[in-house]
Amino acid sequence: MLATARIPIFPLHTVLFPGGPLPLRIFEARYTDMISQCLKSNIGFGVCLITEGKEVGGIASTHEVGTLASIQDWHMRKDGLLGIVVKGEKRFRVIKQNIEENKLMFAEVEYFEEDATKNNFIPREYDGLVDMLEERMSQVGSRYASMKNNYIDASWVGFRLAELLPLRSSQKQYFLQLNDPIQRLERLGDVLQHIDIST
Repeated sequence: MLATARIPIFPLHTVLFPGGPLPLRIFEARYTDMISQCLKSNIGFGVCLITEGKEVGGIASTHEVGTLASIQDWHMRKDGLLGIVVKGEKRFRVIKQNIEENKLMFAEVEYFEEDATKNNFIPREYDGLVDMLEERMSQVGSRYASMKNNYIDASWVGFRLAELLPLRSSQKQYFLQLNDPIQRLERLGDVLQHIDIST
């Protein structure tokens, strides 16, 4: 039986992947309240890619599949706004949504079964993707400095490539939703034949 939970949802024009870092600037009251409650209760919130609408103001529609975010750090910025850094944890699928009076979205979610005992070692045919990721990781700077690298794990490599490559948000969402880590690498290899990664 899949685990379920009720969590607040932060709709963004960004895809968060498991294991990935994401800095956020919080300025709407509904989200500062949400972050405050998450910090007090030591709980996370969901990040879902917006399908229609904006991050600010109204109520946006989102994809059903998102990622649970845990708050790793927070600080008050020089402009007086709250800054946080979150880390992607596990993927979920939204079962049911409701909107609170303050326009904050909550959802009942079902977490994906990520089998940590499964053999996710990368076949040799994808060594080129691993080499490419190692090069990209050496260029991304402080955001990834504390990350524990796992270049032998297909899930970790696939998520990092999808995160760092210059892909459209819809493509990133596609790779988030794929369940088979080897298939994810295969499809990433196909996409790489058609994009410029020189920048």
